[in-house]
Amino acid sequence: MTTPRFGKVVTAMVTPFGPEGELDLDAAAVVARQLADTGSEGIVVAGSTGEGPVLTDAERISLFRAVIEAVTIPVIATSGTNDTAHSILMTEEAEAAGAAGVLVVTPYYNRPSAAGLSAHFRAVAGATGLPVVMYDIPVRSGRRIGPELTVQLARDVGNIVAVKDATGDVPAAAQVIAEAPAGFEVYSGDDSMTLPFASVGGVGVISVAAHWAAPLFTEMLTAFASGDVARAAELNRGLLESYRFESSDEYPNPVPVKAACRAMGLAVGQCRLPNAPAPQSLDDQARSVVAGAASLIQSWHSVA
Repeated sequence: MTTPRFGKVVTAMVTPFGPEGELDLDAAAVVARQLADTGSEGIVVAGSTGEGPVLTDAERISLFRAVIEAVTIPVIATSGTNDTAHSILMTEEAEAAGAAGVLVVTPYYNRPSAAGLSAHFRAVAGATGLPVVMYDIPVRSGRRIGPELTVQLARDVGNIVAVKDATGDVPAAAQVIAEAPAGFEVYSGDDSMTLPFASVGGVGVISVAAHWAAPLFTEMLTAFASGDVARAAELNRGLLESYRFESSDEYPNPVPVKAACRAMGLAVGQCRLPNAPAPQSLDDQARSVVAGAASLIQSWHSVA
């Protein structure tokens, strides 16, 4: 099995804020190093989980630099916005900061046509030599890239190398994997779909729960790739509590993951508005989820 260019388990990292909501770059470096030390093979910075939409440009650029300097694993900088010109500017800043690649989301709110989506991704990719990962997340963007356009862009644009697919559509992912050029990679953008996507050729996950459960994702993907489907399925069952915890209508991502980070002793603060602060009950639940994952990791390591 070929190792994906950014790794199998890539964590969509939270962005730490201080008591007054200020960006905490020192804490960001600590979190990044913690992720690298506990099984994350790559990091996405300033994405949905990283509250990218509530960061200023200056904050986003400084965060790129702080995380890139803190770790030796690949850092994918989220440079896409709903404005093509702005996305190009942020992509150029990500390249200057030393990012390993950029994550470019479907332009949200604008609801562009397929022709507009195609032109957007081509323009952003054309402005950089970095590998580009498209991010297809219709629940947040209001538009879907879709398998046909994904394949066309993969064929036409040499540095569009992957897609983070948060559509939950396994047959469409299978179509992309079958029709895209060799080397184009499909990552699950939804933790709970990691194993289903792997079953059709997905290379891994860009994960939220990997903040506390990266080794379980790695074990699951490794077991599946080696043909031990029963073990992979058992590990997936062990992750169900994390899947349920990480996002809901009441506590949308990244509110729960920040609670989990606090449970691990990481100084990440609360989310910025419009995400409301987490109540104590969520922090209590987070401690239980993190402890459960840690127990599973320990038990699997002792078996191995």
